[in-house]
Amino acid sequence: MKVVLTCAALVAALLALPAAHAQQERKLVPVDEAAKDSSWVSFRNRLLTALQNKDRKFLLSVVDRNVRNTASGDRGIAEFQKQWDLAASDSPLWRELASALFLGAAWLEHEKGRKELCAPYLLAKWPEDLDPFDHGAVVAKETTVMSAPSTASQAMRTLSYDLVRVTDWDVADRDAASPQRWVKVNVGSEGYVPEEHVRSPIEHAACFVKGPNGWRLVAFAPAGGD
Repeated sequence: MKVVLTCAALVAALLALPAAHAQQERKLVPVDEAAKDSSWVSFRNRLLTALQNKDRKFLLSVVDRNVRNTASGDRGIAEFQKQWDLAASDSPLWRELASALFLGAAWLEHEKGRKELCAPYLLAKWPEDLDPFDHGAVVAKETTVMSAPSTASQAMRTLSYDLVRVTDWDVADRDAASPQRWVKVNVGSEGYVPEEHVRSPIEHAACFVKGPNGWRLVAFAPAGGD
């Protein structure tokens, strides 16, 4: 009887492997749901140019006066400028907003049917059954998982738009002189992916609404703001 039970347990374990493997292999492929809207494409390109040129005047001209700035819902242009230190030439907004826009956008429907076009697409497309606090999405078509936080370490496997469990969002490179940051992920075993190749669904998302006067930025905040 003991042998039978042992075999049964082994079979059950083997049958469970495909499910676990499938969980590991879940993906979130990029989308750009407004790519066929010429008004959006034109606006996005103009905004990206403004961000590249650090054109503060144009940026503020498209920010909604009630723009959401935090997950708790802090609003307003004054708070927007303060939070992003727009008076400084090296404001992180120029980089962060451009990074979000480059990843593509998807429609997010709020309560009462209000829809916003949010970039990146992760916020709108994140699977409901996956904890957003300890998972991230690989936003690169191809990235290598390294055995240590160093490009000189052993390559473990390649990921492409995979959803991964994250155990540490900010790991310094093994070489103290290297500016590269890493994200520690678990893909069956622990490894490291370049920080810029993994994004959290709850980090800042830029949401836009099209009105009579064109597109407006109504939120640039972590998930949770409303």
